Amino acid sequence: MSAPTVCGKCQGTGWLLGDAGGSQVAKRCICFDARVKQALVDQANIPRRYLNCSLDNFEVHNDSHRDALKISRQFVKNYPVQDVGLVFIGPCGVGKTHLAVAIIQELIRTKDAACIFYDSRDLIREIQSTFTPESNMSESDVLAPVFSSEVLVLDELGAKRTSAWVEETVFYIINHRYNHKKMTLFTTNYPDTDESEDKRDSFY
Repeated sequence: MSAPTVCGKCQGTGWLLGDAGGSQVAKRCICFDARVKQALVDQANIPRRYLNCSLDNFEVHNDSHRDALKISRQFVKNYPVQDVGLVFIGPCGVGKTHLAVAIIQELIRTKDAACIFYDSRDLIREIQSTFTPESNMSESDVLAPVFSSEVLVLDELGAKRTSAWVEETVFYIINHRYNHKKMTLFTTNYPDTDESEDKRDSFY
């Protein structure tokens, strides 16, 4: 594994000394901003498959895709004034997760927003794992970043049959974030029974 590249201007300190009216003043090196953004990406828990997802490389195949992309761009533009989250609904393969990840990537890039991604099934499993005697983590430890992150993506909500405990836990997360004015984005599959074939390629 290669060592991280050290900035030649600030020697990795993140600061530069400059002159202001005969006195030396410190200012941030341009590399500092890049390091902050990379740290935010690293902390966002984005799956490797989706790391390169952006709004610019989202493939538009129909009007539904076009509308979803437009809404996503508007969401980023309006954040943090935006006071409601987003729900991407549609079957597998239409790009719901791509757009949700692209939004948080763009929020990190343009607004230094602290974001986090969770597949809802993985999150539930993480919480459940804390109930075993062998666990070194508590439920509160798992939920801390879920609650504190400025923007949460909860992927594949309702992807499988749930118990009353799972529903209560998800509601607890959503309600806690809502009460603390934290933004949440959801992706979910809608039931495709009684739906026409053309609708199965669409977002709602």
